[in-house]
Amino acid sequence: MIKASASLQQIADSNITPRNIRKIVKDSIAVLQDTKISVAVRAANAISMLDEVAQDPNMPSFARVTLWSAVSELESIRE
Repeated sequence: MIKASASLQQIADSNITPRNIRKIVKDSIAVLQDTKISVAVRAANAISMLDEVAQDPNMPSFARVTLWSAVSELESIRE
């Protein structure tokens, strides 16, 4: 989960990434860091949020690849 958070942070910190995408990515990072919820639920919630933004045509290609990598890691946690 730490690797996924770090990957998502790269997207959130990039000035190339559109503002609406950065906001959703930052929100998903906050979900991953919420210790009141189980790890599996946090991963599932973050994946749900990131699936929406992954379809955005304005997302830069580097961000899309990084996002898919993070989602892939989170999916292994969720199971």
